[in-house]
Amino acid sequence: MNGLAISSVLFLVLVEKSNARATLNNYNERKTNLIEEETLQSLGGSLRLTEKELLVNEKLMQWKEIEVNNSFYNPQYFNYSKHYFDFKDEMKKSKVYQFIQRMPKGAVLHVHSSLMLGANYLIELTYEDHLYACLTDDNLELRFSHTEPQRPCSVKWTLMSDLRNASEDIAQFDAKLKNYFTLDSDDHIGFHTDINAVWKKFNQVYFTIKSLISYRPVREKAFYQALQNFYNDNVMYIEIRSGLSSLYELNGTVHDKIYMATLYDEVTKLFMKVNPDFVGIKLIMTRARATNVDKVREALDLSRQVKQELPAMFAGFDLVGQEDVGRPLAEFSPVLLEAQDEINYYFHGGETNWYGTPVDENLFDAVLLGTKRIGHAYALIKHPALMTAVAEKDIALEVNVISNSVLSLVQDLRNHPLAIFLARGMPVVLSSDDPGVWGAEPLSDDFYVAFVAIASKHADLRMLKQLAINSIKYSALDDNGKTRLFSIFENKWNAFIDDVIATRL
Repeated sequence: MNGLAISSVLFLVLVEKSNARATLNNYNERKTNLIEEETLQSLGGSLRLTEKELLVNEKLMQWKEIEVNNSFYNPQYFNYSKHYFDFKDEMKKSKVYQFIQRMPKGAVLHVHSSLMLGANYLIELTYEDHLYACLTDDNLELRFSHTEPQRPCSVKWTLMSDLRNASEDIAQFDAKLKNYFTLDSDDHIGFHTDINAVWKKFNQVYFTIKSLISYRPVREKAFYQALQNFYNDNVMYIEIRSGLSSLYELNGTVHDKIYMATLYDEVTKLFMKVNPDFVGIKLIMTRARATNVDKVREALDLSRQVKQELPAMFAGFDLVGQEDVGRPLAEFSPVLLEAQDEINYYFHGGETNWYGTPVDENLFDAVLLGTKRIGHAYALIKHPALMTAVAEKDIALEVNVISNSVLSLVQDLRNHPLAIFLARGMPVVLSSDDPGVWGAEPLSDDFYVAFVAIASKHADLRMLKQLAINSIKYSALDDNGKTRLFSIFENKWNAFIDDVIATRL
């Protein structure tokens, strides 16, 4: 082969290699563009960060990279297929968790007022005077009274102080007592496999807590402390759900249900005097979905009364309780349609794994009844047409990831449908449902799990900031209230960014 022929062959080889490189470069460029396009469509993807925020974000993402990789390569030690109770203490050592805990998180829009406090503080309340207990191995009912309560008890009503003093070890007594106030115990193994069992235990915990805090002075202390805990977790506004039970006094006086709404209002105002950058609360009235139409009608009448007497505090109405065994929304639609022009709805919907059932179809009824937000919306991803409608109507999704885990909807949090909602840029607000029952922080735990376990590994500070913004945008506050809360949030956010930088991240 002569020199010209060799040169030609070499030229062709070089051209082929060049074309291959060009093809590979083109391929990589197209892949990068697709990923960037998807990121822009995700929640917070279009937010622009300041230079300071970019600096903070760079460090945050380094921490996240380490934590996700550790979980990926060492799943035997720490991963999100385990039960929340098995990793909740470990995750608090995380730098990302500590970052999120310091971060202003806006508002909580889905929380039940009786279940905001953890067991440790509830145990403190059992040291109050005049507290009687009806205590058995599997149940605890409490009642404040000057004398032995004239109420049914399978054993004997005994002063809590006498029970405690009669124990050989008070610390051990309180540790055992704590099990009646929480789901976080050693016997949670079956919770993944039997949703009805965990709901049975949950309801027992609820009724025990309710029996403790139905005494008016204790309810005041408990609610003030709950506000303090949420505020300490950088929450600036709360929308509580409550059916407004009747509180009582030591002398036997029983207040009407409106009294509890007034108490919440007054306690909040006292809290705001001490903490003027806390914007306040609103009330979403509730009724158990296991009830009948007449009881729902009564609850709507009570809602009208609260709206008339406390208009600044009232937000709307919801039906609550285990969705799988409760009556579907369709059964209540006639009475709910009658009131929809007077009362805003914030319905639970889709808190189920059953597809195509009347329970699952609560989602359709919620949207048709004009709900402002959907509580949980866990099953929404199975309904593409409804997802489109929800997006077009801008109906926010109140997602409570830890609740969905503890109450046995999802075993591996990485499979939570929130991942799809975030990827599609759906109007998501994160909340915590009943954080006291599972010993979670008011909002930080849900934010952390959503950010590290569920969201894309690429999700960054923009997503966290957008979630906080959404909690304000989709709140029941009027325009002036939202403007004030946005202003407070912006100031706190900027101070937070400066503080993270000043403390060398």
